Amino acid sequence: MVSADHFDPALVGRAHRAIDPLHSQLYFAPEHDEHFGAVGLKPGRMSYFAGRSAPMGAVGAGVVTATFYNFSPSLVAHMIPRAWTLAAPEQVLAARLEAARASLTRLLGEQAAESAEVAELGGLLREACAGLTAEGRPLYAGHADLPWPEEPLLALWHGATLLREHRGDGHVAVLVHAGLTGLEALITHCATGRGFTEPAAKATRGWRNEEWAAARAALAHRGLLDDAGLTEDGEELRRHIEVQTDALAADPWLSLGAEKTARVVELGKGLSRRVAEAGAFGQGIFGR
Repeated sequence: MVSADHFDPALVGRAHRAIDPLHSQLYFAPEHDEHFGAVGLKPGRMSYFAGRSAPMGAVGAGVVTATFYNFSPSLVAHMIPRAWTLAAPEQVLAARLEAARASLTRLLGEQAAESAEVAELGGLLREACAGLTAEGRPLYAGHADLPWPEEPLLALWHGATLLREHRGDGHVAVLVHAGLTGLEALITHCATGRGFTEPAAKATRGWRNEEWAAARAALAHRGLLDDAGLTEDGEELRRHIEVQTDALAADPWLSLGAEKTARVVELGKGLSRRVAEAGAFGQGIFGR
């Protein structure tokens, strides 16, 4: 492992941003609902909640709410555990891989999906994940118990997924330590302009307008938010959250080393750009 003293900490965030679209494109792809629907799940949120939580088994709504963090508990409870009466976790996991293969092949193009770059990036991500441990990271742990796919495109997607969920579990820990509820975390992230737009967050996360307004009032009372957006204290809190999240997500990249991590950034940015340019995320969903 490379010493942290000789590793640019900014590489951690750059690596995450370079590869995350290769995972998250699935949630916006028509193939997502198509393949989950084929095993009996309802389109939209049910397929999302079941697909992402299936590696943990047929868990209840409380576990999904806790690990996903910023969704309305009532929305989750409307979908889980009912999803498990329609499809077993094993069926859901198989459908998820099929959906990931189909969506990435469409977005990258068949030639790119079978390219040496995809195989190289998948190999680097597997190497980065090799030393990770699951302590305190329940969503990552469920995914880490799954076998690595042999197909290079799916190995790439699985590696990006493991790193996303490992980082996400750490991010939740930082948010809890910062004293932000799931809804408050969502509102402050929207306010940075780098996450979901507010309409997209409300549409996908299931919070009622009165719940949103109450959380905004609580944030304003703490001096973190005003009518113009995040206050100076709010901006500083969000900066601190990102720094701490990067610190908790640094291990795979420290293990991989600066040179190989830079290669991950290079390859990931190129492939993610192709995915975005193919229209993976639509308009009006994310801020800048």
